[in-house]
Amino acid sequence: MTVKEVTEILEDLAPLPYAEGFDNVGLLVGDSTSEVRGILVTLDTMENVIDEAIEKKCNLIVSFHPIIFGGLKKITGKSYVERVVIKAIKNDIAIYSMHTALDNVPNGVNAKICDVLGIKNTKALIPQKGSIKKLTTYVPLKDADAVREAIFNAGAGNIGNYSNCSFNVNGLGSYKAGENAKPTLGEIGKTHYEEETQLNVTFSKAHQSKIMKALFATHPYEEVAYEISTLENNDQNLGMGMIGTLHSPMGELDFLKQVKQTMSAGGIRHSKLLGREIRRVAVLGGSGAFAIDAAKAAGADILITADIKYHEFYKAEDKIVIADIGHYESEQFTKNLLVDYLTKKIPNFAIRLSESKTNPIKYL
Repeated sequence: MTVKEVTEILEDLAPLPYAEGFDNVGLLVGDSTSEVRGILVTLDTMENVIDEAIEKKCNLIVSFHPIIFGGLKKITGKSYVERVVIKAIKNDIAIYSMHTALDNVPNGVNAKICDVLGIKNTKALIPQKGSIKKLTTYVPLKDADAVREAIFNAGAGNIGNYSNCSFNVNGLGSYKAGENAKPTLGEIGKTHYEEETQLNVTFSKAHQSKIMKALFATHPYEEVAYEISTLENNDQNLGMGMIGTLHSPMGELDFLKQVKQTMSAGGIRHSKLLGREIRRVAVLGGSGAFAIDAAKAAGADILITADIKYHEFYKAEDKIVIADIGHYESEQFTKNLLVDYLTKKIPNFAIRLSESKTNPIKYL
């Protein structure tokens, strides 16, 4: 398999358009046409991970965090980022990062945290905005069924548990072909009127490229009239963080102790305990202070996340318990998620779970 073929499988799980705008995801180092000999899955791509890939004969590293985040103005080996890039290039090792693309999907990072902690009936904590698009196009009546079916097959028309959703209005279209045109219907220089269907469908932004290819491939006109707009509607299946319920309510201290043990946390920094049971739990892997207000609004009893600053703990306001379990600790099972996924998709292929230690934080 090539690097591109593997990354296409990964993008079925976490399409790159779902990543946040500030992020740097996708193939960061390497040639997409290279043959893959082995895959090493890691949370971070550090120098020791490159060494591990060399030792295990893996020439593709699938990393959650991107080793290249800001722009690189030079590559001289003076920083850990530059050294990783140089060593990867010297050894023909490709590096692919998923980061917030995997954060935002319903079976990604936060779903894994919920699974490990026994949180059920989950949904997105902060639904992603701008992820639902609408396509409007105009098709001759006799071709409408074929075009509609083609864009359905490409991913259009899915709303919740329903598929093949569209709205259709029949009307009369007109056009006059110029002298260099090659009209499918009508004559050059004469205004032509055609019975057409106005076809409207919604779709997830991750499918836009495939849908447009399907539209152009099946539409009979030389020039296809279409409009794409972004809807204000939120996709409740996509977004940062998750919220759900415990199978059985637990006391605050008992739940925190269970989280500490399950997540192998060196310690948990938390806001004031409120003396009530934990039923609804919000989680957000990595830096999650921005989710505090959303967790409160959703009625969560506790928010499990990381990287909370001193003054951000005040935002609990006796309405929620905020628990900082550590950045690495909150995302550590992402590696297992990816290895399990790739193993199912590419059986009998060398897929390795990295054993390198990449957590930069130590506890006394």
